[in-house]
Amino acid sequence: MRKVSFIEKEFYHIFNRGVDKRNIFLSKEDISRFLESMEEFNCIEPVGSILEQRVSRKLGRPTSNESGEKLVNIICYCLNPNHFHFILEQCADNGISEFMKRLSGGYAKYFNEKYKREGALFQGRFKSVHIDSNEYLLYVSSYVNLNYIVHGIKKDQIFTSSWEEYVGKIKKSICKSDIILGQFKTKQEYGHIARETAAQIGKKRYEEKMGRFFLE
Repeated sequence: MRKVSFIEKEFYHIFNRGVDKRNIFLSKEDISRFLESMEEFNCIEPVGSILEQRVSRKLGRPTSNESGEKLVNIICYCLNPNHFHFILEQCADNGISEFMKRLSGGYAKYFNEKYKREGALFQGRFKSVHIDSNEYLLYVSSYVNLNYIVHGIKKDQIFTSSWEEYVGKIKKSICKSDIILGQFKTKQEYGHIARETAAQIGKKRYEEKMGRFFLE
């Protein structure tokens, strides 16, 4: 039974990784598919498949997610080779659970069909932490936006994050970034603070890792 209860208008740090720590993103196409799923499945109305959504849009028919009623607000995200992180705000009753069910199930089906494998793709149910203060929200936003730096992921690996939505010039955004950026004078100010926070977290993780190494 899940220890965290999801409440509307509250924020949560959501994360999960591949079963046996396996990579869940093997190509840029996989990343694109996951991002597309994040948008298409984020609606109160029932959704069939990504393909059905694409066909309906191509034919000019209304799609499930055009009602404007979302299950969650995506605040920020990071998709690393073998795991992902989100900050989500619940918008509807049971919104986070339903969103994650659709997203995880849909992507696992796509991945298994593409790579001709069977079985679970993710390591059990997704994990969640309630973000219970604004200070913690800002801290976790830095951690999630720059999570690939925290983990030392190299540029030639498969990953993406909402960092460019926050500090770059990307016009299309799937994040409700104003919740974070609205608290700063400029994007640059947020970027500076976020980089410092991520660097501190990365340094702490490295020191803890080395401490465990010398104790073994």
